[in-house]
Amino acid sequence: MKAIVISAYGGPEMLHVTELPDPVPGPGEVLIRVKAFGLNHAEAYMRAGAWGEVAAVPGIECAGLVEADPSGRLATGTRVVAILGGMGRTRNGSYAELVTVPATNVAAVQSRLGWAELAAVPEVYATAWNGLFGNLGLRPGELVLVRGATSSLGRAAVDLAVTHGASVLATTRNPAHVPLLEQLGAEQVLIDDGHLAAQVHRDGHVVDAVFDLVGNNALRDSLAAVGPRGRVCQLGFLGGFEPVHEFNPITDLPSGVQLSFFGSAFVLGSPEFPLTDVPLDEIYARVESGASAAGPVRTFRFGEIVEAHRVLEAGTALGKMTVTVD
Repeated sequence: MKAIVISAYGGPEMLHVTELPDPVPGPGEVLIRVKAFGLNHAEAYMRAGAWGEVAAVPGIECAGLVEADPSGRLATGTRVVAILGGMGRTRNGSYAELVTVPATNVAAVQSRLGWAELAAVPEVYATAWNGLFGNLGLRPGELVLVRGATSSLGRAAVDLAVTHGASVLATTRNPAHVPLLEQLGAEQVLIDDGHLAAQVHRDGHVVDAVFDLVGNNALRDSLAAVGPRGRVCQLGFLGGFEPVHEFNPITDLPSGVQLSFFGSAFVLGSPEFPLTDVPLDEIYARVESGASAAGPVRTFRFGEIVEAHRVLEAGTALGKMTVTVD
């Protein structure tokens, strides 16, 4: 099979197309013929070596057809999406014509969307769903602050929150991106200068929940931005990996405020966080009807992976990008 491998840890130019033996599914695995895969910041971090030693073939999600399922649960030719389950981290990932995935991380889909459109949804929407409704317990009528909203995960969070009746404050560092977030349904867009709490309180908002993708360097400010008995969930690290310096719950965690973390790469597909909890078919139906703008903002061909990673790292796409497997 054709596959894209990390030849050495470093920049996008370290990704090369090569030939590898076809994988064989073991017990509890599904072999998928990949038709398209999504691009994720996690894959750039893995390629760069930021997360230590990882599998040779990157890729944490895909859309494709079942090639073989030893259990017989999924018939050959079934349209599926797959996410995580160690892909790209502890086992070869989806940047390939074929990939084996734990069966618990594979979901059959009814949608007839194109492959690039199918591949744009699984990882960001599954993560956003768990963060919003699992960790944060977001309810209709509540106000949620989505910090880092122009990222693909942030956009998914805005979309899901608005769809389920919540009001959204969305953030961006670039004023030029305000119209984009307003079109997604954000009630107000705040320019993130690192001091959002002051803006939120000055404008009289009482924030029920914060969906934080900026991470550690914004944690104290996010905790200060939420209202009494509010909830904060950290899901990303767009602001970098540096730990929070001298974090002290006694002084930094307001009384009554709940702080949680959701790391999809470590738990999604486990018995505690089953993929079946995520209403993927409902989300795809909204994309098909035009009610959701969850499709890719840009799609690359398999041989354009180096350029795709350059655009990913530049952060200029403002949404989800996908790659089709020729």
